[in-house]
Amino acid sequence: MSWLWQPDSESIPRTNVWRFLNRLGLPDRESFLKYSTDQLENFWDQMVQETRIDWFEPYTQVLDTSKGVEWAKWFINGRLNIVHNTLDRYGLSAHPAILWEGEDGPSREISFAELHGQTNQLANYLKSLGLRKGDRVAMCMPMVPEVVTVVYACLKLGLVVVPIFSGFGAGAIATRLQDSGAAVIFTGDILQRRGKRQDLESKVREAAAKAPSVRQVVVYPYDTGWSKMLRSLSPVCATEEVDSEHPAFILYTSGTTGKPKGCVHTHAGALAQMSKEIWLAFDHQPDDRFFWLSDIGWMMGPWTIIGNHHFGGTILLYDGAPDYPDADRLWNMLERRRITTFGVSPTAIRVLMRNSDPRRFDLSRLRLLGSTGEPWDDTSYSWFFEMVGGKRCPVINISGGTEIVGCFLFPLPIQPLKACTLGAPAPGMAAAILNEDGSPTPPGQTGYLACVKPAPSMTRGIWGDPERYLETYWSKWPGVWHHGDWASVDEDGCWYLHGRADESMNVAGRKVGPAEVEDALIEHPQVSEAAVIGVPDEVKGEGIVCFVVLKSPVPEKELSDFLVKNLGPTFRPNAIHAVAELPKTQSGKIVRRLIRRKFLGEDLGDTSTVQNPAALEAFRNGA
Repeated sequence: MSWLWQPDSESIPRTNVWRFLNRLGLPDRESFLKYSTDQLENFWDQMVQETRIDWFEPYTQVLDTSKGVEWAKWFINGRLNIVHNTLDRYGLSAHPAILWEGEDGPSREISFAELHGQTNQLANYLKSLGLRKGDRVAMCMPMVPEVVTVVYACLKLGLVVVPIFSGFGAGAIATRLQDSGAAVIFTGDILQRRGKRQDLESKVREAAAKAPSVRQVVVYPYDTGWSKMLRSLSPVCATEEVDSEHPAFILYTSGTTGKPKGCVHTHAGALAQMSKEIWLAFDHQPDDRFFWLSDIGWMMGPWTIIGNHHFGGTILLYDGAPDYPDADRLWNMLERRRITTFGVSPTAIRVLMRNSDPRRFDLSRLRLLGSTGEPWDDTSYSWFFEMVGGKRCPVINISGGTEIVGCFLFPLPIQPLKACTLGAPAPGMAAAILNEDGSPTPPGQTGYLACVKPAPSMTRGIWGDPERYLETYWSKWPGVWHHGDWASVDEDGCWYLHGRADESMNVAGRKVGPAEVEDALIEHPQVSEAAVIGVPDEVKGEGIVCFVVLKSPVPEKELSDFLVKNLGPTFRPNAIHAVAELPKTQSGKIVRRLIRRKFLGEDLGDTSTVQNPAALEAFRNGA
């Protein structure tokens, strides 16, 4: 495969990464990447200086693994606050912090000074509720500018933010409230999508009623805002000094079994990772305008906000569907808002490329494209590169996960790119591709994506379940983080991903575990058992196919609607099939891997552990 994009010799010396590696006395990208993992502690020490992270009290040690690499701590004895770095030091600036557009036309521009005052007012409101440092505050909101205010007001006081995707159903929201022990949840009265208003408040109140820890639901009126609530509150509020390891977020991701996993991220770890990625991968410049199509419930929401605001950068937030009122909505915004950096998921591009034409718009201010969420295919990647970026903008294709609130892999803007590549391991991330036995996978072969050294942004466990954390990420090989993705590297050193190695599904860039979908189905009174698999989907990347054992016949649409009510419309299944029984092991575990292979017409391999192998015959595609 030939190179699709090459940096020009004039632009390379102007990049942040080139100036940084020169300051370190390193001659090229390869030596920089090697240094970043061979001298891990020195790299991160230099990195937080490079991105100008400001500390109330400096750290005395970069890394402490005395309790094992799995429980690594970073920037020991340091004291800081994300908000001190992203907002307080720009508190008098008239520079725009947020550009915002709503789906039906409203727009706002909010300066750092305005955001600073509003954040302090909301922080004083939170104080009036009696919240204390370490308390959890959830948010399930439309993508309005006030999501930034909520995040910053909480972090300013040392509260822990629990973002929840607003498209979830009441059941999924309740699960996350119960698990986190959230004391307060912020929401909106409505969601607006495709010209229709949806009731968000009732759904969130229904969820909160199932979570005994929630003592307050704070509702944002979409049309009028919080001006009345905040008017009498002081715009002055001190920022708490917190330890480097103090939790900032609990971000939920789904696994293959059990309830969603609450990944715990710290002030220092999250800020170090996010600022590094915006500085090096996306080459932040003072006049940048950054737009990543995201929801605050997905890690890319907080990542966009914190990573850019750390440098005083301007972000665009959009609340609405990417193809409403027409498929050119995004390109229109990119032109009008003079966006320089634009990130999007492959799923969104697959939808838009059907009937939109970015070439009708002036996108000449774009200099970098970004993507994440799921693996690309050549056709949609090429369309994105050519039609949106005009063959001149590199696609900074990044991949990591909620578990590290950042990236294991990303290209740097000083290296040539091939279609669909993720470049190489990110600086400071000792990523590797391993065989089943833990040995390195040769170039050209697919293996497991792993990380052989710790990183500051790795989750500090799974909230309330340390054993599950160790089992999920550290049990496959001793002292090695097992991420669960298939990966490969070609003869030119270009890295690629090939989907999840486990059974979790990645639907339109949002992970959901089969167990969570199965649990929702089983809540229907006529469903006795359920099994769920992910299958390739041309638009969403991966779609959901469900198999149910019924007590009595139920129309497929009824079950599909029931599932959507519980989990949200993103997870509407491609199909639901009724079967007589589910294939299981002798211990009663459903063999989803074999169900998926049978459904897709693949070779089953070893079925010796299946107690009732004949049951698999019912799972042929079209069953």
